[in-house]
Amino acid sequence: MLEAHEFNKSILRAYDIRGVVGQTLYNIDAERLGNIFASSFKGVTKTIIVCRDGRLSSADLVNSLKKGLFESGADVIDIGLGPSPMLYYAANHLKSDGAIMVTGSHNPADHNGFKIMKGTVPFFGKDILDIGVRGLKRDWNYSQGSLQDNYIEDDYIQTLLKSTKINNLKKNLKVVWDPGNGAAGEIIKKLINFLPGKHIIINEKIDGSFPAHHPDPTDPKNLEEIISIVKSKKFDVGVAFDGDGDRLGVVSESGTIIWGDQIVALLSQEVLKDKPNSPIIADVKASQSLFNEIKRLGGIPVMWKTGHSFIKSKMKEISAPLAGEMSGHIFFSDRYYGYDDGIYAALRVLELINDNYTLDDFLKKLPKTFSTQEIKINCSDATKFNIISELSKLLDKEGLNVNKIDGLRVQKKSGWWLLRASNTQAVLVARIEADCEDSLKELKEELIYYLNKFDLSFS
Repeated sequence: MLEAHEFNKSILRAYDIRGVVGQTLYNIDAERLGNIFASSFKGVTKTIIVCRDGRLSSADLVNSLKKGLFESGADVIDIGLGPSPMLYYAANHLKSDGAIMVTGSHNPADHNGFKIMKGTVPFFGKDILDIGVRGLKRDWNYSQGSLQDNYIEDDYIQTLLKSTKINNLKKNLKVVWDPGNGAAGEIIKKLINFLPGKHIIINEKIDGSFPAHHPDPTDPKNLEEIISIVKSKKFDVGVAFDGDGDRLGVVSESGTIIWGDQIVALLSQEVLKDKPNSPIIADVKASQSLFNEIKRLGGIPVMWKTGHSFIKSKMKEISAPLAGEMSGHIFFSDRYYGYDDGIYAALRVLELINDNYTLDDFLKKLPKTFSTQEIKINCSDATKFNIISELSKLLDKEGLNVNKIDGLRVQKKSGWWLLRASNTQAVLVARIEADCEDSLKELKEELIYYLNKFDLSFS
């Protein structure tokens, strides 16, 4: 009789599977995931694509995953080492029945996990939880599939180029690229050979120990090197990526960081020229000024849940050409496939820069607001959702105006504050935005007041 398999409950997240290697995530988890996922196709041989990032644990995990898929009847296509968007491209291009990316995304080097697709749509939510249930029920079978390699790097790069207006780039455009030792390094190294202008790539060597900096382009300290180069060498723009290349960070010619919601505001201009009255999606952490800007440009602003799977599903549901998150996930179905691709989004940003238009010019046109960036408050996976639930009840009792799409976004006349449980880390995530510094201070004090009720705070 097959042995039941128990996944650590903490790794089965809302929109993917993620844990700490050797503590909550093991090779046997990858193998059983392969068994269960392949068996979910009910006896029909299916084609499953796999890919891995450059983390030190990813090679072993992908091999275990392939073993499980193969042993449970899947025809497995391994596209090698690359960014998550390359896997999404392969799933659409090769029309596979499923796809699994082995990646720890933007998390620390000892973390890893799996992003899953069934067909060309995200596999998440209840489906992720069902994997745990099926493991306990020994609900998988054994039947031989097949294994093959198909390295599609060059096809992916050509698709990136064909889906953008490369000829619109000014010939002297100067760009600094920072893959951050992540999985996008080799792709970007090849890509820039096709682009006009002057291009510098730093930290291009794929190294799962991330020697240059942590692979998260939303943290200002991880952008210090690229900011320094942009300013000292007088470049037009710097673009940075996370560990698996689906998140984008952008730095203007003055070294100013352009945050995720500002990137969406920038890109909305061109998209809404071509597709007026279209819905544009942003996550619950985004600035109110972004939603106002989308409306001003003739679009329909849509606030939605944070998380790449949630956003992609909502895009399909309402036929949105563009979506984005504060985390730097930027999603295009306009001229593209409708998934988050940091490299493609970078090319779309470059499209907008010409002789009469700079990123600093764009920033000057945005309404002035006062805000924090993401504030991460350490909180165990076991308690973070309970705290949000209890605080929700308290805020309702006090009659506050609360948006509960994802966490708690409390709206005041002077601005808003947000508190939500992260689906990827053992933290609560907060953000505050106000119309002036005094209001920002007041809203911050209000949030701290409520956090103190749960013995939590931040500086």
